[in-house]
Amino acid sequence: MKRPVLTAMAVLGLAMPATAQINLPRPSPNGMVMQTLGLTDVTVTYSRPGVKGRPIWGELVPYDKPWRTGANEPTKIKLSGDLLVEGKKLAAGTYGVYTVPGKSEWTVAFSSDTETVEPPAAKDVLRVTVKPQPAPTSTEWMTFVFEDLSPATMAANGTLSLYWEKLRLPIRMETDVNAQVLAKAKEQLDDWRPYLQAANYLVNQKTSLDDASRWIDRSIAIKETFANVSARARLQAAQGKTAEAVKSAERALEVGKTGEPKPSDAQVAALTKQMQEWKGKK
Repeated sequence: MKRPVLTAMAVLGLAMPATAQINLPRPSPNGMVMQTLGLTDVTVTYSRPGVKGRPIWGELVPYDKPWRTGANEPTKIKLSGDLLVEGKKLAAGTYGVYTVPGKSEWTVAFSSDTETVEPPAAKDVLRVTVKPQPAPTSTEWMTFVFEDLSPATMAANGTLSLYWEKLRLPIRMETDVNAQVLAKAKEQLDDWRPYLQAANYLVNQKTSLDDASRWIDRSIAIKETFANVSARARLQAAQGKTAEAVKSAERALEVGKTGEPKPSDAQVAALTKQMQEWKGKK
């Protein structure tokens, strides 16, 4: 009796595991954009559908119905720190992002459910309303970009914009970078340097000088150094307290002779020059 002859197809079928798959390009490729706002990293991961000659708004993407804001898996946003979205707080974490497009305004929802294409509204952590705008040019592949970064506050604020077809949806995002800096200082209760760094940041930004004064005092209370006492002198000068600034500068130079860490010759010379200028203003 002859054995059955196995066809090449059957042999291949037996040889291939049932779970084997071939990775193929997606019609809507994956995309990601990341931006640091203040001290918060904001990362958006999404899939990018194409226009492909189709009518989009009100057709492919219906009005007044939840949309995953992309294709394939749900769009996600990850925040390393707290953020204000359109003026409302969104805590650090990872969220699913879906939208409800409308002709004149959209709802943007951040959900604790990151796996469901249309998560229930009960899982929403935050909802904001945003007005769409006409885009200057048509965008074939849906795109998220960060725009309008504010250099005056070290890029603490910006706009996450969605572009697709002839539409732009701007979502304003802000961080309280001063609070973040001070919170980082509080984490280092036994180190004089973070308090000084936080104070110097506020002085350089010309904001919250009373807070800066308290942080310098805290730094000096932990350890008196040339760096923090000279910082107190410069802060006092910025506040118009010239006589106090001179006294603090003299103390800083005295501490610098014996204390650690020792200042460089250039730092001593710079403070001495400033002190002489302050004396002239007394």
